[in-house]
Amino acid sequence: MENWYLPITIVPGLGLLVLSTSNIMIALSNEIDGIIELNKNSAIIRRKLAQLKLLNKAMVFFYIAIALLLTSAILKGLFNLEETTFFISAFAVVLALIGLFSLILYSFRAVRIRQDQFINKLD
Repeated sequence: MENWYLPITIVPGLGLLVLSTSNIMIALSNEIDGIIELNKNSAIIRRKLAQLKLLNKAMVFFYIAIALLLTSAILKGLFNLEETTFFISAFAVVLALIGLFSLILYSFRAVRIRQDQFINKLD
């Protein structure tokens, strides 16, 4: 029953990532809705919709990682399955990293899209 709590210590950090990512998703959805109402630049809308899809994928990776970490802690605490829980936890961390890389990719693309929007306003 020793060290059953280790996988759970990662969950609050992932929870903060889920919270901030969901706030970004809401803001992006509202922005897309506003652009669609103004019937402006369908290319930008398509790119922003791709961004929304990327954020959604990151959220899925975070959710699965949280579920696996909690499962790992329960299995380790109740049944003392050391090797199994190690692999579950490691897989959860890999999924969380994929989610983080998705957010990094989102950030780079978001800056490019924003620059293109400002350039379009100048024209």
